[in-house]
Amino acid sequence: MVIAEQDPSSEQETGDVFLDRIAAIAELIESSGAEGDRIGELPGELVDALHTARLFRLLLPRAYDGAELSPPAFFRVIEAVAKLDGSTAWCLCQGNGCAMTAAYVAPAVAEEVWGSDPRGVLAWGPGPATMRADGDGYRINGKWSFASGAHHATWRGAHCILVDDAGEPIRDDAGKSMMRTALIPAEKVPLTRIWDTIGLRGTGSDAYEAEDLYVDAAHTVSRDDVSEWHYAAPLYVLPQMSLYAAGFSGTALGLARGMLEAFKDLAMEKRPRMARDVLRDNAVVQATVARGDVRLKSARGFVLAELGEIWDEVQATGELTIDNRVRIRLATTHAIHEAKDVADAIYDLAGTTAIFASSPFERRFRDLHTVTQQLQGRQTHFQSVGAYLLGHPADTAIL
Repeated sequence: MVIAEQDPSSEQETGDVFLDRIAAIAELIESSGAEGDRIGELPGELVDALHTARLFRLLLPRAYDGAELSPPAFFRVIEAVAKLDGSTAWCLCQGNGCAMTAAYVAPAVAEEVWGSDPRGVLAWGPGPATMRADGDGYRINGKWSFASGAHHATWRGAHCILVDDAGEPIRDDAGKSMMRTALIPAEKVPLTRIWDTIGLRGTGSDAYEAEDLYVDAAHTVSRDDVSEWHYAAPLYVLPQMSLYAAGFSGTALGLARGMLEAFKDLAMEKRPRMARDVLRDNAVVQATVARGDVRLKSARGFVLAELGEIWDEVQATGELTIDNRVRIRLATTHAIHEAKDVADAIYDLAGTTAIFASSPFERRFRDLHTVTQQLQGRQTHFQSVGAYLLGHPADTAIL
């Protein structure tokens, strides 16, 4: 097992370094949004710039030329990108979450996928799919979709249920179906375009499939299973789900903040039809902007406070408790829905200006309402957290 250097001074790339790099390419990120929306994937020039800025390496272990950022720093970086374009932020969050897999696969595989390839990116999506043992590897069959960032990925992941020779699921001691994920070179599983959605169109979250495809055992992994750790560091104590939650809440908050700031500019000069005053002089507008600002800052502060406290505890103890996983789920879900509510209010105030594709509101509005429809934004998370707070067992499937 590779043991990570724990001295904080060894971190060569801090969150602030990445924020500076984002600022340097901010114009390109923002201007590429419309093109990504049109073609259904991130434009090539933008992908090149993201690689040059090493923005796909935020959560990758340092042993494989990654930055291994802390969760609060990761949140801030994704949020900063989302202020400029939602699809770009979503793809970076997804690709970086997938890169955490490097801590679990054999070092030779992690080196192959990421370490020796500065443009190495893994993308994946849900099944259904099966994996059956065959000699020194497995045969996989299935179809996967919602693979955000798959068009610029060099590898694709295949989440599969393990089955026996009769095709029946293999279960663990608790009776739960066992899962493994195969890592497959992208060219072996070509994409099918299915991503025809109202928002986050630039993510290119398309589909792929495999029929009786052989994958050697070394290129498979049980996600977030610490028994398969090959690289030990505090960051990888946290499950990928928790980092996805952090990043996607940052995406929502960044989108809403982008709308609010754009509206403040609009309010300085727009006089709605048949209105006496420009928007900035309207009392309803003034109050709504103030409430929006405080809601976004409060939700952001809550996420950062929880991530910061939990990260300190993980570094001190080497463990992530169920309590802390619940705290992450609550803070991030709250942030996503606060962002949506603020965006709705701003969209209303902007009037007909907001309905034009050329405005700074329309795509952000669509993207944000697509974020809320994904697993991380489910309203039922509040019920799951509330049940836990009232003494019921934790729903670990959503943590």
